[in-house]
Amino acid sequence: MPSTLLSSVAAKRLKRVVVKLGTGVLTSGVGQLDEPRIAAICAQLAGLHQQGVEVIVVTSGAIGLGMGRLGLARRPKDVTKKQACAAVGQSLLMQTWQRGFDPHGLVAAQVLLIHDDLRVRSRYLAARQTFERLFEYGAVPVVNENDTVSAAEIMIKFGENDTLSALVASLVEADHLIILSTAPGLIDMKGTGKVVPVVEKITPEIEAMAGGTTSETAVGGMISKISAAKLATRAGCGVFIASGAEPEIVSRLLAGTGPGTFFVPSGLPLEARKHWLAYFQRPTGTICVNACAVPALREQGRSLLAVGVTGTRGDFAQGDVVDIADPNGTAIARGKTAFSSQEIARLTGRQSDEVRRLFPQRKRHEVVHRNDLVLL
Repeated sequence: MPSTLLSSVAAKRLKRVVVKLGTGVLTSGVGQLDEPRIAAICAQLAGLHQQGVEVIVVTSGAIGLGMGRLGLARRPKDVTKKQACAAVGQSLLMQTWQRGFDPHGLVAAQVLLIHDDLRVRSRYLAARQTFERLFEYGAVPVVNENDTVSAAEIMIKFGENDTLSALVASLVEADHLIILSTAPGLIDMKGTGKVVPVVEKITPEIEAMAGGTTSETAVGGMISKISAAKLATRAGCGVFIASGAEPEIVSRLLAGTGPGTFFVPSGLPLEARKHWLAYFQRPTGTICVNACAVPALREQGRSLLAVGVTGTRGDFAQGDVVDIADPNGTAIARGKTAFSSQEIARLTGRQSDEVRRLFPQRKRHEVVHRNDLVLL
């Protein structure tokens, strides 16, 4: 890691850190938790806690642990079987985390989330308040996806818990997200073959270095970790990817001396509501715009007007969150639409005064107001 970055990482006064652990780090085989490693990680997190740093754990492993207890050698394809594995494994997982924190006098607080908990604004705010209260009590939130009830999430996945950890880091405005897995970091497989120590910007070339996973219990791989890093760094959160098998890895990373890859946070964080629109939503459709609308949105910070709209994709209602795509089909922005897809079909390409005549009951004539729009 370059010395200037090392110094800035080590010298930063930390307030909050999110540590995500993959199934491969937590287990020594299908259904077998590596309790000594979990205890060692808990000791490192307790050390941070003693320094006044608020810590959140994002843990995988419930489905894999349930598989072992139920005698399954392979990850089930049937959603209900995965849910059953999660139901069995989650309680065992939490018991293990609490045992790890017991010697340090810390309380582990289970927090199970599904995508709607962060997509729906009221639940998003409620989740943030819950974390704040847990920090006030001195508890350590231990977060996992609620696989037991979240059928759609198991199929699509929150992001193999990598994206979940990035969303949580963004939600609580963490200083750093540490993703620990079996990988030592981002490896330049097409170049030096070594771990890339620092990524200052996630480019297509960086993304091309990522690969998947062949583990029976894990899901995702470096691809999902790069995606999570992109999300978290955009929120102003620094991201480490490193091996959970390294001794004292959390402490060493935060001291700027640990092996792994550090992703530098970008610029200023997005305003909170726009960040929620950009990353905590699943768009229900797309509004397509012409070439003139692109610089108006990107460079001039304007609202999207009907005159710049060329069409839509998908069926969406007024108030839904949609992507805004340029003439090449690339999503350039995301926002809350003031008109349904059927209504937009009537106003496409029209001037604002025509929109007012067509929809006199609407207070605004913008298709997506700039206050409800964020660039991607």
